[in-house]
Amino acid sequence: MTTIKSIRTADEIAALIAEETASPAFEHAFTETIDGFRMSYADDESDAPMPLAHEAELATEMVVRTLFDLFRDTRLESLADRIAWGMVHSLHKVAGQLDGEADKAARKVRDLIRDADGSEVLTAELEEAQTFCQSLDEARDAVACMRDHAARTFAAETGRPWSAPRGSLVSSKRTASVVAAADFLAARRQQRIDRHAPKGPVVLFSGGQTWEDSDALWDRLDSIRTRIPMMVLATTAQDKGCDAIAAAWAASREVPLIAFTLAKWRRMGDRAGFARNDAMLALKPVEAVVCEGSGLQSHLARGVRAKGVPAHFFRLRDQRRAA
Repeated sequence: MTTIKSIRTADEIAALIAEETASPAFEHAFTETIDGFRMSYADDESDAPMPLAHEAELATEMVVRTLFDLFRDTRLESLADRIAWGMVHSLHKVAGQLDGEADKAARKVRDLIRDADGSEVLTAELEEAQTFCQSLDEARDAVACMRDHAARTFAAETGRPWSAPRGSLVSSKRTASVVAAADFLAARRQQRIDRHAPKGPVVLFSGGQTWEDSDALWDRLDSIRTRIPMMVLATTAQDKGCDAIAAAWAASREVPLIAFTLAKWRRMGDRAGFARNDAMLALKPVEAVVCEGSGLQSHLARGVRAKGVPAHFFRLRDQRRAA
């Protein structure tokens, strides 16, 4: 027997619509941006639609959550987070591959713009290259959106964030299609700038790896975010202790996170960590949180004080007393 529920209030109607509506991120990522889609030069252009945004969002979450539900209260429960991590990583890897392929396609568009002579042959080749590049961008955004949602689901299930492993001159010869392609590349370049350079006041965070009292750190970060709602959090990106706590907070609050790993400065040897601190201070932070740890935290604390940045300092002995 089918039960039909009577919907009377505005809240009930909104809830019903929400069940069939994707989040803004999925609606944006799964919007068709071009008419002819192609994933390689060997493929014919396709007019097939994108997957439905709300179905993509539900399927992404279901894949991750179902695994945890299956293993919960069984002898395999401890493996759930490891397998789920791999699921998120597979989406991350494919998104990265598509990004690289799109960059390569964009270079071809640039070369064709440079060599453009107004001929029909080069104009057609340029339009084809532009379609291919934009198709890769479209696919990359969709997969990256799925990865981000899968990562949020992973964090909700495990209590910790998912993290990846450690890595035009105009001339009279230009035709209308060449100008359009140049505009396309400029727009694509700006999109990548926005993606890799979050806008907002920067708050620095750094701390040692021996830390278990997360409540005090979450409370302080919440307090800062109340005053600076558009904040961007920059951390020293250690995978345990204070930085891991801060990353979990950022994931929970959907605050943009800049992870300053040591990879860029490793060639500097023992100076790498200090050079990273200097790079973080160069962001002109509006506030900082520094927890007692090693000499790197002491160095950062001195730099913060020297620049007059409002700061919050946490000591190990305070944490131990609170634990």
